[in-house]
Amino acid sequence: MCVHTHTFWHCSLCLDTMSLCLSRSMASKTPVGFIGLGNMGSPMAKNLLKNGYPIIATDLFPESCKELQDIGAQVVDSPGEVAERADRIITMLPSTPNVLEVYTGPNGILKKVKKGTLLIDSSTIDPAVSKEMAVAAEKMGAVFMDAPVTGGVGAASLAKLSFMVGGVEEEYQAAQELLTCMGANVVYCGQVGTGQAAKICNNMLLAIGMIGTAETMNLGIRLGLDPKLLTKILNMSSGRCWSSDTYNPVPGVMEGVPSANNYQGGFGTTLMAKDLGLAQNTATNTKTPIPLGSLAHQIFRVMCSRGYANKDFSSVFQFLREEEGQ
Repeated sequence: MCVHTHTFWHCSLCLDTMSLCLSRSMASKTPVGFIGLGNMGSPMAKNLLKNGYPIIATDLFPESCKELQDIGAQVVDSPGEVAERADRIITMLPSTPNVLEVYTGPNGILKKVKKGTLLIDSSTIDPAVSKEMAVAAEKMGAVFMDAPVTGGVGAASLAKLSFMVGGVEEEYQAAQELLTCMGANVVYCGQVGTGQAAKICNNMLLAIGMIGTAETMNLGIRLGLDPKLLTKILNMSSGRCWSSDTYNPVPGVMEGVPSANNYQGGFGTTLMAKDLGLAQNTATNTKTPIPLGSLAHQIFRVMCSRGYANKDFSSVFQFLREEEGQ
């Protein structure tokens, strides 16, 4: 049976833990397609494998597939081939052009998609494009949902991501079954595009918060405060935020974060600039004032032109230090 058959879920609104495990066991016999094996996609796909789902994967860069292939995934040459072999497909791609190519390109998903296929896009793109993809998928008899993530590479590896899901509510539980293997939080936001809207808002605040934390730490250091002491004070005070207590941008303050590894890994400055561009576009379209969001966008764009494009976005601390000639 199709793993997201509507009647199955409609009859199971009162599932207890045992029957939920049973449904996963049954579903695991059917492969899941995964397209996009970058910093986030690779650990996400690994967690699906760990949960017993056979994976059929592809990526624009074949070398990205090798590690997953070594632990049991089947690798194919194109998104279209994935669509031929799986009726549940997750995409995790860098930007809108990549999503358009993977779904609607000559070797795209929608050229080969089977009727009834569930398509879950975890990329962060313009909500309007998610809506376009949903319409295109519907014409082919498939169902498209947007499910962007937050939490970063560390959370992806630990299956502790947060997913914000937009789409037809009747399909939500079918998507949730897969997403809970990769994340600790799965939240239904509403119609297609609302997941993207939530993600864009979150990332705008994240960017503003990271710049604020970097500025604060830099000022404190110049005033003679030890960065670890200042961080401790911030984290027991009203200035505490995720950027200060979980993802501190100052080298030497915290282990296991990009700032401890020359800002390698994590969430790239280019991607943050892209997400802030999406926030800017949607703010313009809705006539919403975002003065700090706009300023954050400009700062990360300048960083991209100054050699920070491939560094983690927390490198804004290093950028500010260099701006003052240190």
